[in-house]
Amino acid sequence: MKREHIVKSVKPDSIAREMEIGAGDKILSIDDTEIEDIFDYQFLIQNDYIEVLVEKPDGEQWLLEIDKDPDDDLGIEFENGLMDEYRHCRNHCIFCFIDQMPKGMRDTLYFKDDDSRLSFLQGNYVTLTNMSEHDIDRICRYHLSPINISFQTMNPELRCKMLNNRFAGEALKKVDRLFEAGIVMNGQIVLCKGVNDGAELDFSIKELMRYLPHLESVSVVPVGLSRFREGLYPLEPFTKEDAKEVLRTIHSYQTVCYRKYGTHFVHASDEWYILAEEELPEQERYDGYLQLENGVGMIRLLMEEFQDALNQRRKDAVKAVGKAVGKAVGKDAGKDTGTPRVLSLATGYLAYPYIKDMCRRVTEVYPDIDIRVYAIRNDFFGERITVSGLLTGQDIRDQLVGKELGGRLLLPQNVLRSGENVFLDDLTVADLEETLQVPIYIVKSSGYDFLNSILED
Repeated sequence: MKREHIVKSVKPDSIAREMEIGAGDKILSIDDTEIEDIFDYQFLIQNDYIEVLVEKPDGEQWLLEIDKDPDDDLGIEFENGLMDEYRHCRNHCIFCFIDQMPKGMRDTLYFKDDDSRLSFLQGNYVTLTNMSEHDIDRICRYHLSPINISFQTMNPELRCKMLNNRFAGEALKKVDRLFEAGIVMNGQIVLCKGVNDGAELDFSIKELMRYLPHLESVSVVPVGLSRFREGLYPLEPFTKEDAKEVLRTIHSYQTVCYRKYGTHFVHASDEWYILAEEELPEQERYDGYLQLENGVGMIRLLMEEFQDALNQRRKDAVKAVGKAVGKAVGKDAGKDTGTPRVLSLATGYLAYPYIKDMCRRVTEVYPDIDIRVYAIRNDFFGERITVSGLLTGQDIRDQLVGKELGGRLLLPQNVLRSGENVFLDDLTVADLEETLQVPIYIVKSSGYDFLNSILED
């Protein structure tokens, strides 16, 4: 297949601009080597002398000789950031959430990626079933790290069953190649009740420990079950006692791993602690939050950042007061105007108790602020889905109509498509503002931004 690497734009004052490369040009080769994707490109431009073959829009070809520092980039942005087609998943996993989505949503929501290059670039998890020996060779040669792997189980036969792919068990052998090459990896286990839990989970963790230290961490997350499961593999939700048993297994291996390797290695996502009604681990047990994208430690980090921000505000207020002990100066000293400023905040059921408690702490320091916190039930996907990242605009709209929202409504950033003001169901922030008749503020994921948004910084 012929790949066309078309230039989208060129940075000002870049090498590409100096060499008169422009939008619409095609990069055909570097040092007489055909470029497969962005990794070949980045590897090939590292030399201090390169020859770049460029085809102009009129078909004329230029061979450009470039002397540069090895670390210098050419300054080119391509129309396709990967410089290749995205690879879709060929598995039919029994737990796949995309298969549990209703018809009629935008096409991009149904694309299942299983591309090792996106694992390196964006942190996506891959099953290894889509990786050829050529792919493994390139990862080892370019030393691409980290690679995130969806293990699910280390039992080859069970893995074939869970992924509905007869090569899924054999694909686990590729981990040995990555390990031998010193490639940093992170792992994931999507736990399904009665399938890969219990003794199977115990076996998988033991097997995965063999890949320490290159396998830095493994997260265990519960399968997400939407209400659109007709015709799919029958899976049941975990109970409180199930969650406690999963945590007992994980905690026992954390103790062993920390004693032997100085890392806790295997981590439970936040959902397990909430379902089991157990305290979240202290910050030190998350080993630097390696698995945040899997919901491991997300709430703990949010609370730690928030408390740090609140403590700093208190210190600043004390400094502002100075010698006038007991006198409040400005809003940062928690001045009570007698007329509370009312604002509202909406989130998913999972984080609601923690968000509610954080807002309570804010109002203790700032009694002139009245925060209404609303937990949004996921009617679209079903009540078992409790994370805010899968809330739709229509659920937020329908459950907040007629509520006291105050002067503004705060929503977490993960309810929107990345970089856009659009919800999963294509409702926009402007649509929601018009219906609810309130300005909407989008809050970034950190605890610092959370507090700043409430205080209108």
